[in-house]
Amino acid sequence: MVASVLIPIDLQKAVEHSSWGERNNPGAEANVARLLAVWRTRGWPVYHVRHDSKEPGSTYRPGQPGHEFKAEAAPLPGEIVIAKQTNSAFIGTDLEARLRAGGHTRLVIAGVSTANSVEATVRMAGNLGFDVRLVEDATFTFARRDWQGRARTADEVHAMSLANLHGEYCTVVTTDEVLREAEA
Repeated sequence: MVASVLIPIDLQKAVEHSSWGERNNPGAEANVARLLAVWRTRGWPVYHVRHDSKEPGSTYRPGQPGHEFKAEAAPLPGEIVIAKQTNSAFIGTDLEARLRAGGHTRLVIAGVSTANSVEATVRMAGNLGFDVRLVEDATFTFARRDWQGRARTADEVHAMSLANLHGEYCTVVTTDEVLREAEA
């Protein structure tokens, strides 16, 4: 893999709160752990993204139990943590500068929520000229109502986000595809 950086997004305990509702991809965290294991074994860069919400009622607010990283995706000492306060990991952070300074051109993105922070970050990364791989089975989202008020399942919301992103902003891949490419 050429200059690949693994970027797990917002994998914090906040998403375990019942207020988020139904989610998809129950194996996403296990797939993130598989990716992290390979990156760590190879000494490849990992940039963890952490959401530091300023909203008083947010499960992602610093000081709340939800602010902590999920065990499967917790950074190890020395791994970079990018703290963000918006949906995109590029807004108000030094992520782009770090990637450019390191000569990194390919990003492998996983995390939550497909329809929010993952989608915003992938769109921006693609627009900035990065070669992005979005790992569909290491990413998840939640059920929502669409603009007309119809209930959409988490799988439907996830699939639409992936369809919106694939081709123009990224290449959607599976964990197994990323790991096969890593072995090559």
